[in-house]
Amino acid sequence: MTTFVVDASVAIKWVVEEPDSDIALRIRGADRLVAPELWVAECANILWKKVRRGELTPGQALDAAETLRAAGVEVIAGEPTLPQLVSLAISLDHPAYDCVYLNLAIGNGWILATADRRLLDRLSGSDIERHSLSVDDAARLVAASVLPQG
Repeated sequence: MTTFVVDASVAIKWVVEEPDSDIALRIRGADRLVAPELWVAECANILWKKVRRGELTPGQALDAAETLRAAGVEVIAGEPTLPQLVSLAISLDHPAYDCVYLNLAIGNGWILATADRRLLDRLSGSDIERHSLSVDDAARLVAASVLPQG
């Protein structure tokens, strides 16, 4: 059974038409989708920004929020310790917010599915790269796991 940690960069593509939204939607077919509690606040913040920029109406943002709430993503309580998070952010030279998702994947032997190219670039060649996949690769893995074996 494959468990994907999905970050906000993937989840927002489920409810707002963006590049690779069709690919991100395929990840919804995974055995299990999880996210840290931060996911809720990050998704809410992105939807608020889209309203502020005039990309969504308030009603569309609320509908998107409801769709995300019902999307079957299991929100995992408990955040990494501050030293864990600082250490990971420093070692990757990447924002700590994104490292919360990565830490959840690493700590549980799961895979982070992300559309964040900058994070994927930071992980490239590292010993923790195996805990992450691009949205494209994650969608391919989901598709392969649901195909009938013959």
